[in-house]
Amino acid sequence: MASSTALFITGLTTGLFAGGASCAAVQGGLLAGAVGRRSTQWPKEKWEQSGLFAPIGAFLGAKLASHTLIGAALGLIGAAIQPGPRTQAVLMVLAGLLMVLFALDMFGVKAVRRFVPRTPVSWGRRVRRSAKSASVTTPAVLGFLTVLIPCGVTLSVELIAVTSGAPFAGAAVMAGFVIGTGPLFAALGFFLRTAARLWQGRLTLITAAVVLLVAVWTLGSGLRLGGWWPTEAPVAAAAEVPAETVVMNADGSQTLTVQARTNAYTPAAVTAKAGVPTTLIVVTKGTGGCVRAFVVPGLGVQKILPVTGQTRIDLGTLKPGPLSFTCGMGMYSGQITFQTEKSTP
Repeated sequence: MASSTALFITGLTTGLFAGGASCAAVQGGLLAGAVGRRSTQWPKEKWEQSGLFAPIGAFLGAKLASHTLIGAALGLIGAAIQPGPRTQAVLMVLAGLLMVLFALDMFGVKAVRRFVPRTPVSWGRRVRRSAKSASVTTPAVLGFLTVLIPCGVTLSVELIAVTSGAPFAGAAVMAGFVIGTGPLFAALGFFLRTAARLWQGRLTLITAAVVLLVAVWTLGSGLRLGGWWPTEAPVAAAAEVPAETVVMNADGSQTLTVQARTNAYTPAAVTAKAGVPTTLIVVTKGTGGCVRAFVVPGLGVQKILPVTGQTRIDLGTLKPGPLSFTCGMGMYSGQITFQTEKSTP
């Protein structure tokens, strides 16, 4: 599984660059309505004492709480199911495909509208009805209830929370996502309904393009995590592999050594002998990020690497062909090419 820090950053960047505008289109009216009613229905002295920050802060704080809780719950579900690398990869690909559908829908492609998941109308109607209340707690209640009317990108991030396989990691990705959407929701609170109209009229195409880019990145990560998009092993790169990377032992087995750094695996392309028992040693030294979640999709291997140390993985005796490895998010990868003795350089 990927580290909580890496998942938090993933959620944060997704929320900041794609989720904010997408969720504002679905949920922004709730905040705008609640804040607007505070200004017209609260007593003047109460409004002046609370200021505009109070309802906006209450809305965003409650939204963060509800989404963090649902992320933890989804992480627990993932832990109970314990999905393997291929299952996690399928979920990531599904998340990417969902984003593609939502992006195309925002572009106005009518053919995809019937395939886009929608929140039950009754849920949205009940939540929006509560926005008519002038209660002091209304912004917080609405913020908490936004979890019931998620935008499309939120659904995709929730799938990633399931793949995390841990409550803390699931909470991290959802918390990061909400924090990432925070700036736009804060601006929406200040501009109220004017900002909502501006979003609907001018930002739709820009947001759709950003969501599409995030979708492509998510799809690529899922394909790499599943081993369906293996890393090509360039001849030049293989020729530059240090001699100590592949060591033939006296008993006829071989040992492969790969360095896991914070943003890469080195060497990323290794050529080894097929048909002999093989052990892979992954070395870390002050390593952070998702590279510590080491996955060999083809063998169903998942290992959480220590910050500093060596992790031995028994690869068994493999036939000629490629074997890819990747981080738990499918962001960084490499490949071992097993060859027969005759074709090995």
